[in-house]
Amino acid sequence: MRRSLSAEWLKLRHSKIILVIAILPILSLMIGSANFYMNQEVLEGGWFSLWSQVGLFYGEFFLPILIAICCAYICRLEHTNQNWNMVMSAPVTIGSIYVAKFVIVSLLILFAQFIFVGLYWVAGTLLSLQGSLPVEVIGWTLRGWFASLAIIAFQLGLSLRLRSFATPIGISLCAVFAGLLMYVSHVGLFFPFSLLTIGLSVLNQDSLTGLQNILFWGMILFFILLFSIRSIRQLKTKDIVSS
Repeated sequence: MRRSLSAEWLKLRHSKIILVIAILPILSLMIGSANFYMNQEVLEGGWFSLWSQVGLFYGEFFLPILIAICCAYICRLEHTNQNWNMVMSAPVTIGSIYVAKFVIVSLLILFAQFIFVGLYWVAGTLLSLQGSLPVEVIGWTLRGWFASLAIIAFQLGLSLRLRSFATPIGISLCAVFAGLLMYVSHVGLFFPFSLLTIGLSVLNQDSLTGLQNILFWGMILFFILLFSIRSIRQLKTKDIVSS
């Protein structure tokens, strides 16, 4: 496992993926903050109203797309120059290859979450919002990251199977709109992209009930295991075509 993690981490050295991770949160903060600034007479909740605006763009659109980009990027090298043949013949297990990619993408998204919260605090300060950074925001950020793990498992499975860099990202964009539909239909706890919306509390900042909490964490674990087991099994039983 350590060898697989080191190999995945080395692929990211001198790469531009860090710029993408920084740019997308910045864009979402700029759009959301501008919308908050122009509607302050209606949005009177201070820090919480700002979170609803910036979190809407970030959690609903930019973060799922960022996850898809990171998953596609970390699988890009294997899909070129017949590199899958070399990977599959390496003295490491298929499971460790998958888990290493999953861990690296998870850490990249956690880094993006920290960037987002930092920028959110800067935006609130520049907008002269009263009070300090709400402690609830930290909890929502971490809960959103845990919810993102289910999406990472899903997107990583797509990127491992599909050579195209853009196709998994397009699928993610379609899933975003499906997630919104599931959320407004009150069945969001049963769809991974809707779980991200619930975890970040961007559309509803009310606390989850006891049953909702159980379903929320249970479904995250279920989707992670479902997509991960399926991906590892496919890697073991089906040939992957490289360009």
